[in-house]
Amino acid sequence: MIEGLDPTRPIPSPGQMGVDTEARVDFDRLRHYRLARARAALDASPLGALLLFDVNNIRYVTSTAIGEWSRDKMTRYALLARTGGPMVWDFGSAAKHHRQFCPWLEQKDIYAGLTGLRGAIAPEAGLFAKAAEQIVALLREAGVENMPLGLDYVEPPLLFELQKLGITVVDGQQVMLDAREIKSYDEIMLLSTSAAMVDGTYQDIVEALKPGVKENEIVALATKRLYELGSDDVESINAVSGERCNPHPHNFSDRIIRPGDQAFFDIMSAFNGYRTCYYRTFSVGFATPAQKDAYKQCREWIDRSIDVIRPGVMTNDVARVWPKAEEFGFSSEMEAFGLQFGHGLGLHLHERPVISRLNSIDHPMEIKEGMVFALETYCPAKDGFSAARIEEEIVVTSAGPKIITRFPAQELFIANAYDYGGQPR
Repeated sequence: MIEGLDPTRPIPSPGQMGVDTEARVDFDRLRHYRLARARAALDASPLGALLLFDVNNIRYVTSTAIGEWSRDKMTRYALLARTGGPMVWDFGSAAKHHRQFCPWLEQKDIYAGLTGLRGAIAPEAGLFAKAAEQIVALLREAGVENMPLGLDYVEPPLLFELQKLGITVVDGQQVMLDAREIKSYDEIMLLSTSAAMVDGTYQDIVEALKPGVKENEIVALATKRLYELGSDDVESINAVSGERCNPHPHNFSDRIIRPGDQAFFDIMSAFNGYRTCYYRTFSVGFATPAQKDAYKQCREWIDRSIDVIRPGVMTNDVARVWPKAEEFGFSSEMEAFGLQFGHGLGLHLHERPVISRLNSIDHPMEIKEGMVFALETYCPAKDGFSAARIEEEIVVTSAGPKIITRFPAQELFIANAYDYGGQPR
């Protein structure tokens, strides 16, 4: 059982404020849970410590973040050894800020740090060497300098400097993904609240989805609405319409939406770091028989996969209910990857489990209570250019799957429907 979660009731999406009149997200409990999960995964591994540059791992272990700006800079890092508290190195004055506002971290474990800004500061400046020397000294202090050091990802010069100092560096990302795959009640409430923001944003989208609006205008209004609702990061929004639907381009453009278009959207947003991946498909004004048929098939495929979900099921059991790539117009599972697809959701868009015919048939993993993931399907229409795309976010409970994406999707939603007075094209 997930502590605190009643599987007979809907997944809660409580208000965003902290209040004394309801039990809502307990952030102290969340911080303790995440650090305990990371420690347990580290203890179960052969590693002596984890050196983390992935900002999602840093947030999971230290509960610090300085926004989307830092995601690709590789300036922030954290160290978690088998003994002692988590340590974090942050960008300039952010370290001083953490000392003032993050009392769950020891003052001595918060450093200002910098390596190379992805090569902009050349290795000859010595920052990589200094960072490696400090890290090795801390590993020695923790008594784990002779054990392997797990890294999630790294700039090569730092890796080389650590190796020069005799450190054995191995893959640490798998250890962190072990830790992050089971969500706590607090994480599930944050994921549900994040999905609720997208529920409301889709209402704004269908009201705006009329001939003459452009895909990028929909992206703009959705982004604005999500930040108004409390998102702390609108990572990406796909907006795909008309002849752009097939094949799926995975982006948006300035295309003007026209009567009878099929259009689908994917909203990737976050609340307190916890992400959504949430597709919906609409027809604009009216729908053709080919569009309706594609949507019906797409819905059948996703419903089949949802019906399979329960603790103890293997991911290959889920992947097998989806069509092979050749059955919907692709030459290989690699080319069709991401269209009939499942992926874990948490602080990152792609956590465990990853479910597809590409990887899951031969390398399945067990679905466990407390996992949260998205299932998404895609069906091209017989007209050769329209397509349907549906995605639902699932919480795995002892009572079966709970869907936290609520905007209507059982049938094709026709936005701003009207009788156009003609024959289906």
